[in-house]
Amino acid sequence: MKKITESKIDEIEYNALLFDFYGSMLTGDQAEVFSEHIMDDLTVSEIAQNRGVTRQAASDIIKRTRRILADYEDKLHLVERFLKIKGQVERIKETAGKAGNDEIIALTDEILEEL
Repeated sequence: MKKITESKIDEIEYNALLFDFYGSMLTGDQAEVFSEHIMDDLTVSEIAQNRGVTRQAASDIIKRTRRILADYEDKLHLVERFLKIKGQVERIKETAGKAGNDEIIALTDEILEEL
């Protein structure tokens, strides 16, 4: 069984965030293949077999889509801003917890749920 490292999990989560933010800007095939790979956790071989294409073709679509999503993030920085705001809200919640302010904790929980 292949061991999944923390950095691999971070990479998967980051790719999922990129897809959440920018996936609607992809072509239908790009979005479907990338979703199958990242969200459904299908291997390149499984995607290729399901679509009747070569493993190389499936891999190329995934790599190209990952570059496209990264380019969108380089230009728009939406994921970066989202992660920054989420971290700030979590720090507010932690500070409110130390101060025993249940109202602020409840508000931060609502914000985090919306994010």
